[in-house]
Amino acid sequence: MSARKGVVYLVGAGPGDPGLMTARALELIASADAIFHDRLIPPGALDGARSDAELAYVGKAPGAPSVPQDEIGERLVAAAQAGKSVVRLKGGDPFVFGRGGEEGEALRDAGVEFEVVPGVTAGVAASAYAGIPVTHRDDASAVAFVTGHEDPEKSETALEWDALARFPGTLVFYMGVKRLGENAETLIAAGRDPAEPAAAVERGTMDGQRTVVATLATLAEAVEREGVGAPALIVVGPVVQRREALAWLERRPLHGRRVVVTRARAQTSGLAATLRALGAEVIELPAIRIEPRLGSEEVRGAIDSIEDYALICLTSPNGAQLLFEALAATGKDARALAGATVAAIGPGTARALAEHGIAADVVPERFVAEALVEALADVEVAGSRILVARAAEARDVLPEALRERGAEVDVVALYETVREQPAAEAVEAAQGADYVTFTSSSTVRNLTEALGDRFPRGARVVSIGPVTTEAARDAGLEVDVEAERHDIDGLVAALLADASR
Repeated sequence: MSARKGVVYLVGAGPGDPGLMTARALELIASADAIFHDRLIPPGALDGARSDAELAYVGKAPGAPSVPQDEIGERLVAAAQAGKSVVRLKGGDPFVFGRGGEEGEALRDAGVEFEVVPGVTAGVAASAYAGIPVTHRDDASAVAFVTGHEDPEKSETALEWDALARFPGTLVFYMGVKRLGENAETLIAAGRDPAEPAAAVERGTMDGQRTVVATLATLAEAVEREGVGAPALIVVGPVVQRREALAWLERRPLHGRRVVVTRARAQTSGLAATLRALGAEVIELPAIRIEPRLGSEEVRGAIDSIEDYALICLTSPNGAQLLFEALAATGKDARALAGATVAAIGPGTARALAEHGIAADVVPERFVAEALVEALADVEVAGSRILVARAAEARDVLPEALRERGAEVDVVALYETVREQPAAEAVEAAQGADYVTFTSSSTVRNLTEALGDRFPRGARVVSIGPVTTEAARDAGLEVDVEAERHDIDGLVAALLADASR
């Protein structure tokens, strides 16, 4: 069910991990005409928005100018009354310290229809990611969510500190770092045990999450000593001591490691997701983008005569995907390859072919052109017409070897790789990287040229294979790790092995 016109959706984006966004939230983002979003939304949360959607930042940051709450309400009303489907995207849950109730009331007063889409709230999620269950049958049968930073314009506090001190369960304070010392003292003065376990969870569920554990009386000092800053959550109660047994995030093999991914933006997500699942903080620094060349005369000619080729060689997953796009553009499909032997340079390319119903006949164990040449040694090619579909800037090892064996080889560039200029904030974040991964020689050349002396020299360089390694050395880099299997899985395995040493 997509978004409806003239309706405002108060949508919770969750606590920070993109994987915790709900299916409904993603669906609404994808169909919205306008999205008004906060600061603390997950990275990539807006990637699925329509290209013509209005994206407006209306967030608040400590010590920085922000859009007044009344103005946010007015803008939501105006957008809905203009007949737009509107998403108001908020971190966490809109009704848990998210001012969603105020915005809903403003919409109702203006006669604007709205719906609420709950999100995973940080009080539950950040605690869980830290290995702290907010309830436990032996420690706490109740949990209280408390604001650690009330509206400064209030004439008096709305919190009953005596009641909180007596509360027989877990206390979870949102936005509590700035006033941690003051709040802890107030709780203790009201009767809460100063020796009770307490924790601060910084950047809960996000890259770089860390947890500091102490007692209620000493947590403020520990937080200051460790430099913990917002956003952070404070948890007070016996359940904190369960963290030693239940902490899981820190036990992932790449926890605490910052890894730069340089693949093309359209291909980054799979590798980045794998690394994040292993605990890494991923910096996406795409060095290239893929520019299809399906409209070229050589591509059209190859597709028109596709049935005439005895052997079709694909040298990358991109090439495999684009070949089928080119076939589809002329009304053809996988059946056009029925009479040909199909060779894939590696398992990644073979998987891309399999997605279109083609099982590659030849797949070398090593992901390099030389290995494909060896794998084709038993295939009769003399006098045959052969198609090598590849990138414009690929090496000529394969076509030259086939021509030497008497084949008539058509080399067709389905795409070219173009340098991508990395975002300044990503370049800055990459300076503290532990690893930089390269998946092709073009990512090496383009990234080193784009960054110049801003390349993170302290990071260990991980190469997908010997061709990429050679390009890295030519660029003046020392390659610390080279994958034994020359595909993405092999690269990840090599990185894991190096990190475990």
